[in-house]
Amino acid sequence: MEQKQNTTTHFGYKTVDAEQKASLVADVFHSVAAKYDVMNDLMSMGIHRLWKRQTIASSGVRKGHKVLDLAGGTGDLTAKFSQIIGETGQVILGDINDSMLKVGREKLRNLGLVGNIEYVQMNAEALPFPDNTFDIITIAFGLRNVTDKSKALASMHRVLKPGGRLLVLEFSKPNSEALAKIYDFYSFNILPTMGKVIANDSESYQYLAESIRMHPDQETLKEMMNEVGFEQTTYQNLTGGIVALHRGFKF
Repeated sequence: MEQKQNTTTHFGYKTVDAEQKASLVADVFHSVAAKYDVMNDLMSMGIHRLWKRQTIASSGVRKGHKVLDLAGGTGDLTAKFSQIIGETGQVILGDINDSMLKVGREKLRNLGLVGNIEYVQMNAEALPFPDNTFDIITIAFGLRNVTDKSKALASMHRVLKPGGRLLVLEFSKPNSEALAKIYDFYSFNILPTMGKVIANDSESYQYLAESIRMHPDQETLKEMMNEVGFEQTTYQNLTGGIVALHRGFKF
């Protein structure tokens, strides 16, 4: 009889069984979903809106495009894409967490955005779409929570159309030591306290801080994208490298 091989991965700074990570991450986002938008504005002092605006500007999105906003959460990018692609386009807000999807659906419907948006619960490692489906895929602040990042990137490459592009907006490594020290102090002292006061949940925000530190740096992520087939892969550091926007094409 073939013996099952146990594999482990990181959940923040903890080492856990790989099969457990998805449910552990799900618990985090079930917990933070209701206060997610409020905390985003507080944690980033509103700067996350500029990072997302740069992602939209770098996407090349046009009327009629088909877009996948993966790990789209409460739908900030989906809302913008919906307005740009028009009636002939389609944007799918995909997320593995049904609590986040529910918050996103309610928010976008309250904005009157209903005609060209679909909501699909999905795992980034096994996207439920045919090959060559999308013109653009974005994943903003979601890749670091995926168990097998290379598998997810390969799945994204598969469902992109030839000529399509992937944009990965994610926390990364500050490009100066002084900024890194300030950022560490903020992440591990201020952030969990804010989570406790605003969302009554310090542990989830402790995990979010740890998950950022365990995420691949800019060059490593670029190479991971290249390895699964992306070409002309580049990245742009935002806010001193606290966040990086990676872009790659499928040809």
